[in-house]
Amino acid sequence: MKIGIVCYPTYGGSGVVATELGKNLAKLGHEIHFITYALPYRLNEYYNNIFYHEVKVMEYPLFEYPPYSLALASRMAEIARYQNLDLIHVHYAIPHAVSAYLAREMIKDHHPLKIITTLHGTDITLVGRDPSFMEVTRFSIEKSDAVTAVSNYLRDKTIEIFSIDKPIEVIYNFIEDQPDQENRCGELRHRIAPNGEFIISHLSNFRPVKRVEDVIEVAYQVKQQLPVKVMMIGDGPDRSKAEIRARQLNIFEDVHFLGKQDNVYLLLNSSDVFLMPSNLESFGLAALEAMSCGIPCVTSNAGGLTELVKDGISGFTAEVGDVGKMAELVLKILKDQKYKEKLSQTSRKYAFENFHVNKIIPQYLDLYKKVLS
Repeated sequence: MKIGIVCYPTYGGSGVVATELGKNLAKLGHEIHFITYALPYRLNEYYNNIFYHEVKVMEYPLFEYPPYSLALASRMAEIARYQNLDLIHVHYAIPHAVSAYLAREMIKDHHPLKIITTLHGTDITLVGRDPSFMEVTRFSIEKSDAVTAVSNYLRDKTIEIFSIDKPIEVIYNFIEDQPDQENRCGELRHRIAPNGEFIISHLSNFRPVKRVEDVIEVAYQVKQQLPVKVMMIGDGPDRSKAEIRARQLNIFEDVHFLGKQDNVYLLLNSSDVFLMPSNLESFGLAALEAMSCGIPCVTSNAGGLTELVKDGISGFTAEVGDVGKMAELVLKILKDQKYKEKLSQTSRKYAFENFHVNKIIPQYLDLYKKVLS
């Protein structure tokens, strides 16, 4: 198949999933065309059947806001027609699904084009439900040939918010086998925790919904009983708030702000517990990546996280904002080495049995074939 993939290329779950999906489809022999304004940051290898098409937006004084969605639609129509694409798979509804609809309409007399839309979370729960975008989001979902969501929670929320009866198929995010990095993990642990301290990790885009200050609060409470270091992986608008809170609590020297990183699996593998106190997660890809490394997770119980983090199997969940309970759960894991090792084994097993790439990619391929038949 010839498949177009449209996503946000930046540091975030939807872009990661879209890029890894494209790479795995390419490994199976399909021709993949990424269409976006920048090279996806996880597209860091060369494949002879993966192509990148940049979307450029004309700058003109009349345009207070550059019309990216229109430039994207035009580029999608061009690529679909001249590269003879079978379908375009868009990730994140706004504006990608709307642009795909426009592209399909532009070329319908010359080339048939199918559209699959994958909903990732804030495109529904935050952006899509805003009055400025609600009707166009509903329209783009209804006009897609097929729609998927990354969790049962997100599927149900979409139906509730937009009052639509269009079928939405749940296809979870996925993880892959990772190369053995034991020696490098040992070196990294020694640099982060030179005196053998425990390491708590957090990975996100540091937006308000991620509650990164709660990570600092939990670490502070854990530190009252155990020596601990913190790896804050990623970057975003609330990083400065987390830094300020770490200084206020006098633990700044124990918190390592690592910024955006490519090899997140090396960092996650080097930690003891992964912490995700988010206000809302439609799935929680970073937690799944930690589980695949055998790292127990302590997360909030918001949104789709309860479909991923199973108490006593892959970690524990607590109410949003309950940093005391989260600290208690982290301590429960760290204080009992045998229990920690058991959780490490069960979390990794649960991740690979339920979310391995070999289980998820066939679901997308079956959907593609169904749409094209």
